[in-house]
Order: sequence, then structure tokens, then C-alpha cells
Amino acid sequence: MSKNTLIIGASINRDRYSYRVIKKLIQKNHQVFAIGKKKGNISDVIIHPTLNFFDDIHTVSLYISSKNQKKYYDYVFKINPKRVIFNPGTENFDFANFLSDNSIKWENSCTLVLLSTNQY
Repeated sequence: MSKNTLIIGASINRDRYSYRVIKKLIQKNHQVFAIGKKKGNISDVIIHPTLNFFDDIHTVSLYISSKNQKKYYDYVFKINPKRVIFNPGTENFDFANFLSDNSIKWENSCTLVLLSTNQY
């Protein structure tokens, strides 16, 4: 089943995990949306430097540090995903509590591993 996924912290740098996960999501036929510091493209995925609103987001996958996540709390709440994945290095107790308080599931996990092991 395809899951519309929003990557926050996307990068066109091929060495970044956010780049790799976008390619893997495309390969697995998921619809991908992306927000990053700089505008760019990865295949047909446009990286938006602004907080665009996307419809029907199932999963938000974070690739930004906890100190840079605060400005995304209300944004994530408004797009109301089914879950948020805190990838390694992005874990954030305050954001996780905010999500729980607003009935949004979250997990500390690795999106690439979930995709590679068919647990996504």
C-alpha cells in the first residue's frame, strides 16, 4: 500500500540519508513530498524551502535536529499525519509528547531500515 510521505530536512546531496530515503520511497512506489533548506529536485520530487501544505500525508519522516524542529510542531499538527518517524539523531522528547497529546503516532526508527525490511 502506497503511503504519502513528507520528508522534512530533504537535501539534494547524494550522501545525505534524506536523499537516499526519497530515492527508496520512489522505488517502492510511495508518493513523496519534501521540505528542505534549499529548493531542488530529486527525480520528480520537488524540495520546497517553505512550509507547503500537502494533502493526505500518511507519514512524516524527520531529518532535522531536535533544536530545529520547534517551528514544525504546529505545521505537523495541521497536516495531521498518521505517524511521525524520528530518524536517528532527530529524537525529540518534547515533540513526541506534543504528538502524543494530539493523537498522532510517532516512533524513533530509521525510515531506510523500515523500507528495506518491508516494515514501512
